[in-house]
Amino acid sequence: MGELDIGGGLLLLGAGKMGGAMLEGWLKLGLAPASVSVLDPNLPESVSAGWRNRGIAVNPDLASLPKQAAVLLAIKPQMMVQAVASVASQFGPGTMAVSIMAGKTIAGIAAQLPAGTPIVRAMPNTPAAVGRGITAAVANQHVIPSQRTAADALLRATGAVEWVEDEELIDTVTAVSGSGPAYVFYLVEALASAGVASGLPADLAMRLARATVSGSGELLHQASEPASVLRQNVTSPAGTTAAALAVLMAPDGLEPLMQRAVAAAKQRAIELAS
Repeated sequence: MGELDIGGGLLLLGAGKMGGAMLEGWLKLGLAPASVSVLDPNLPESVSAGWRNRGIAVNPDLASLPKQAAVLLAIKPQMMVQAVASVASQFGPGTMAVSIMAGKTIAGIAAQLPAGTPIVRAMPNTPAAVGRGITAAVANQHVIPSQRTAADALLRATGAVEWVEDEELIDTVTAVSGSGPAYVFYLVEALASAGVASGLPADLAMRLARATVSGSGELLHQASEPASVLRQNVTSPAGTTAAALAVLMAPDGLEPLMQRAVAAAKQRAIELAS
């Protein structure tokens, strides 16, 4: 695989689960460790030492660094003002900010940075930790094509990337794919609970539910057919699956329930952004 090169230095601000997963993805894609600096005072020493041994600068003196090609903001949203201000010195003409902070708008990020800063706002999800994430991204008007390409490469290190042109869509993305893994995990819990209610031992019900959902997800990942066709392939006329789907697909079934859930998540994302 070709070397990942964004045309200069990369500063990762925040190296928790998501930031750390992205860093590992970049290194696997061939990003030169010497081009990366990590700023996170809360890193365990074992993690810091491991990255230093691979040639990454961890919590360096920012005054010793050149201006960066990109700064990736992977901090908690409530830390934004103080944390972004602490790295503003790393922004030169053309330095791009890539934010994966939930709920923080481009306008809010721009207010903490030099005027005219190119900014990409992205919403990844937790399967990024295993390289199977999905990220939606939107760029402001200062992002030039080469920077968008660089941001796409950085975000694609942990899974697929979808670009949108309207930032308001990010709130819906948050509700669908950002929060979506929790919905799937709850489906496992609910399916296991239903198995127990119908007589299965709890540990067996959970093993069956986990394997069914994770296996179905992998089948969906590998298949070219739409989800609706995969569903139909499992459903024999008047069979057991059809009986269950008659409940799930009733007018008051899963679809309207999921619509209400996504609407609630979107509304909360809007509230957090404001």
